Amino acid sequence: MTSAEPTGESDEGEGRTRRSALSDIAEQTILRTGDEPSPGGGTASGTESHHESRGLAEANENTRLTAHRRRFGARLGEFRRSRVLVPYGENGAALTVELQGARWLLAFTDEAALGRFASARGEADRTWRYRMVWGAAVLDAGIPAVAAASGAEDGSGAGMPCGVLVDAGDGERGLVLPPVVGIVPDACALNGPAMGPDADSGTGEERR
Repeated sequence: MTSAEPTGESDEGEGRTRRSALSDIAEQTILRTGDEPSPGGGTASGTESHHESRGLAEANENTRLTAHRRRFGARLGEFRRSRVLVPYGENGAALTVELQGARWLLAFTDEAALGRFASARGEADRTWRYRMVWGAAVLDAGIPAVAAASGAEDGSGAGMPCGVLVDAGDGERGLVLPPVVGIVPDACALNGPAMGPDADSGTGEERR
């Protein structure tokens, strides 16, 4: 049975089906202003019926994406307003994993979700220490701290993009908060000014 050990701290300073690349995740979660052209938009040619069919398909796709982003925005807001569990290692640093050229901080909505993650890893018998942190603090302060630590490790200063995996052991019931502008601070975002397009690919290694 998983043993979870809270610290009693309130540290304010501090998935979904897997996709093939971060750019796919970013495209599905980016919060558009409504001024940009829709994905796949272009100039149609051919008969009037072709125009109508293509227009209907684009309208359906835009509706689907709009609904998806609305749902995602609601879940993002709920995460920011909630207290979550952030497990940490023996050195006191938050546990992260490296995937798809980014570092991901792990967060869980409750002990049961953390327990499912531990069981999935075959580590349900060990003690998991965690801090209870506001979701907003995870994104606004925890992410920059993790990115800065990775920058210090590789000597780059900026570090790699960093996002959050919420309830990572719950598959589609979990939540991916990718490192894109509008979700994490710009300096830590994949499409932010501090991140170049040639970020090193991740190793999948857990960092403690």
